[in-house]
Amino acid sequence: MRATKAAIIVPLRELPRDACSVACPSPERAPSASEQLEALLGKPWPFPGRPPKHDLSTWRVTDDWPDPVPVTLAEVEVFERWFGDLFDEFFSPPL
Repeated sequence: MRATKAAIIVPLRELPRDACSVACPSPERAPSASEQLEALLGKPWPFPGRPPKHDLSTWRVTDDWPDPVPVTLAEVEVFERWFGDLFDEFFSPPL
């Protein structure tokens, strides 16, 4: 089965004048996915993020962990397995 190329057809009469540069890409490269979405939606993509629900400047961070933090042998073994080479490099005497 042969693969076929899909084309996005954007009607130019529905786009603002400055969107023609996105809808009519240069022959050197195809438009990116973000450029195609911007041409289809008529606004920039990605959309700006949602504002925070709470004012983060009023938040207070507390440290209620015990001192020292208890660690199980299984947790130590996981760190040694994943980061053993890095620990050896950091904590071994210089050559």
